[in-house]
Amino acid sequence: MNVLITGSNGQVGSEIKELIQHCPQEMPLGAKFNIQNYNFYFTTSQELDITEHVKVKEFIKDNEIKIIINCAAYTAVDKAESDELNADAINHLAVKYMAEIAKEKNIQLIHISTDYVFNGENYKPYTEDDTTNPNGVYGKTKLAGEVAMQAINPKNSIIIRTSWVYSSYGANFVKTMLRLGKEKESLGVIFDQVGTPTYARDLAKAILEIIPKIQNSKLSIYNYSNEGVASWYDFAKEIMKMAKLDCQVNPIETKEYPTPAKRPHYSLLNKSKIKKEFNLTIPYWKDSLEECLRKVGELHE
Repeated sequence: MNVLITGSNGQVGSEIKELIQHCPQEMPLGAKFNIQNYNFYFTTSQELDITEHVKVKEFIKDNEIKIIINCAAYTAVDKAESDELNADAINHLAVKYMAEIAKEKNIQLIHISTDYVFNGENYKPYTEDDTTNPNGVYGKTKLAGEVAMQAINPKNSIIIRTSWVYSSYGANFVKTMLRLGKEKESLGVIFDQVGTPTYARDLAKAILEIIPKIQNSKLSIYNYSNEGVASWYDFAKEIMKMAKLDCQVNPIETKEYPTPAKRPHYSLLNKSKIKKEFNLTIPYWKDSLEECLRKVGELHE
């Protein structure tokens, strides 16, 4: 069965690629997943620009794609505030078109979305059914992609919302903290935004594990992040502690670090649905951070 992975040079796409190509000992991840049954096509925006709809359709047809895992996204949250057309083309219109192809060709579509579809003013972990109300352009375009996909309703397809993604690949908070921890004696990190870090490798494993188990006539939405709770300050403190970096991390308020886009203050996701329906075990965020730091050679116990 042929599988298309878009955005394969991003964090989640890169982790899926490594799992498939270099870590066969970690597969199969689930009882029904057998890597031998799948043939993967990993594409970057240079190889397959998802905003070029005709080329996407031709690629899917020529390669007889049966499953699409859409890891491609416009994720520059602040830049999106002044670049709405491009953000919308990638996060909304491209998703809509892929959903239309999936519906027409009976293709399974797994799409990655974000906690930014919520305004962050909740007082308990967000469920998939909670009211969406994004603060900025990034969240609005991601939500528009979700809404379009729901309206088209391709069979056996799902949306996975995640949060605070990091990896040994790409640019992310963990890598930034490791760099700053070596350069600075102290730094301020926001303590009044709360959520859960998500190791992209864990999300990649979960996606591969649930692919054979997805059977739904109506599109479903699921939340996925690692287990536990942290602020960005907590996250930074743990990175410095594990990497044994002599950098003082000081808590600061969001108002002390103004950005073009407003961030959700509360991003905790309730993962009960995905755990129950697919029998998933989700790692604790500190355990996954330790794994990531070990992988990049920065864990000092």
